[in-house]
Amino acid sequence: MTTLTVVMIGGLVVIISLLVIRLQASETPLPAEIALPGGVEAEAVTLGRDWIAIISKDNRILIFDRETGDLRQEVQITR
Repeated sequence: MTTLTVVMIGGLVVIISLLVIRLQASETPLPAEIALPGGVEAEAVTLGRDWIAIISKDNRILIFDRETGDLRQEVQITR
């Protein structure tokens, strides 16, 4: 084997190791369920690092804590 081959194989092993370690890093888990306020229908959902945003059909954005599922903030969308 040449030196270049050994270096390339070593580099490949390092890259694969870093990918495996990074992909196994624990993210904040999702709550088992999120209780929407009465009469609210979800239209879209967006996940952030520590929050979940639900856009409702009545033009509101509801921000929930990702770990506990508690409502953090409610924003009314105006046209």
